Amino acid sequence: MSDDAPTADDRWAELLADANAIAAEYDEDGWEPIVLEPASVSPSEAEERFGLDVGIDQETFERVEDRVADSATTFGDAEVYYLPVDEDDTTRDDSRRFALAVERDADNSVAVFVPVTYTLPEAKPVFETALLEEELLIHVRAIDADETDPWVTFSHDDPSLFLSESDVQSWEFSPRE
Repeated sequence: MSDDAPTADDRWAELLADANAIAAEYDEDGWEPIVLEPASVSPSEAEERFGLDVGIDQETFERVEDRVADSATTFGDAEVYYLPVDEDDTTRDDSRRFALAVERDADNSVAVFVPVTYTLPEAKPVFETALLEEELLIHVRAIDADETDPWVTFSHDDPSLFLSESDVQSWEFSPRE
């Protein structure tokens, strides 16, 4: 893993390229696309920030924070692009997952592109709880932020979009205490 990416896996670069290509389509359609390039993505079981924790550069974070703080901006829906695992490819980490969440404010034509990656063993507790509670939270923060600094949270009411069916077939679900 490099200092400026959550993984050295070439699928991460592919996901970022896809995010930029989709953002260009949004731009052509008159939207304001904001593409995040996370330096870190990790599952968080902390009560105040349960979900996926995404660290980005300060400048991009401030841009997202400004849009979220604007009372006219409401991110009411999202699109999720999930990169399925190629089960025939034995050269890659088959536990690593990749997804792109496009957080959309259709009224103001603003879209925030949030690429995420995670390994199933590390993220399993987060996704089990998210599936039970029907909500996956993605917390975006500046990479150098302190725990007390602000972050932006996007909510997804269908966490299954971030997994394949085969990912959860053997899981036993128990609610978070």
